[in-house]
Amino acid sequence: MGKDMSTPAATPKTAELSLAHSPDSDDAFMFYALATGKVRLPGVKFTHILADIESLNQAAHKETYDVTAVSFFGYAFVADKYILLDCGASFGEGYGPIVVSSHPIKKNELAGKKVAIPGNKTTSYLALKLFEPNVQTVTMPFDKILAAVQAKEVEAGLLIHEGQLLFSQMGLHKVVDLGVWWQEQTGLPLPLGANAVRRSLGPKMGLDVARIIRESVSYALEHREPAVDYALQFARDMDPALADKFIGMYVNKWTLDYGEDGRRAVRELYARGAAIGLVPSSFRAEFLSEAA
Repeated sequence: MGKDMSTPAATPKTAELSLAHSPDSDDAFMFYALATGKVRLPGVKFTHILADIESLNQAAHKETYDVTAVSFFGYAFVADKYILLDCGASFGEGYGPIVVSSHPIKKNELAGKKVAIPGNKTTSYLALKLFEPNVQTVTMPFDKILAAVQAKEVEAGLLIHEGQLLFSQMGLHKVVDLGVWWQEQTGLPLPLGANAVRRSLGPKMGLDVARIIRESVSYALEHREPAVDYALQFARDMDPALADKFIGMYVNKWTLDYGEDGRRAVRELYARGAAIGLVPSSFRAEFLSEAA
């Protein structure tokens, strides 16, 4: 007689993990291989949840998801619940969130202006306050900001995601690229978005998750054409060439591994945020690879 395949030993339990990220072409590209089964983590089934980054920042406070995208700024407030993975991050190397206006404004004229922002826990907001502390901000969904600036509901808008490549088509004017400004100030890339894993899952599971995300990023970079095709469905009717450019801006060597410069950039961001009272002074960035 054959072995009874219904015994518990023959059917190891699958762990189900929620994996939350933004519905953007760069994140879709990054997770293409994982979402389509090109790479797998044995014994783990991932459920993908798509939400805008500020919603994910808020959800992290409640420890809603096992693995989540989070703004580097937002992470400073949930570090007791999550630890940073050493891959899957977005850095802007000489580019980043852009402040735009409906008519030309010099970057030294932003003080006192009403600026639409995509969330007060986004790294773009922290970078804006580092650049000019005396702006008035109004929070709105990131995909409404271009239209709000165009309609002159606000004097300026802070653009993240694909809006950074689209504003000139709408007749808007660049006031400052905060990634350029940051690099001029520090000589470092600007850390924007990270991936983090719940501490309660333990370091082994965290490292396994980091490994499979790195494999997913590597697979996409090595199979760029199908990965970009997959990501285009999340690009909000964006021109394929522009979507490809945007993906290249935010999924690259930094996404595979922070490296020492990336870690230094993260620490510098937090130190400067603490200096203006926006990041808790006691906060220290902790990366899973260092903690394990």
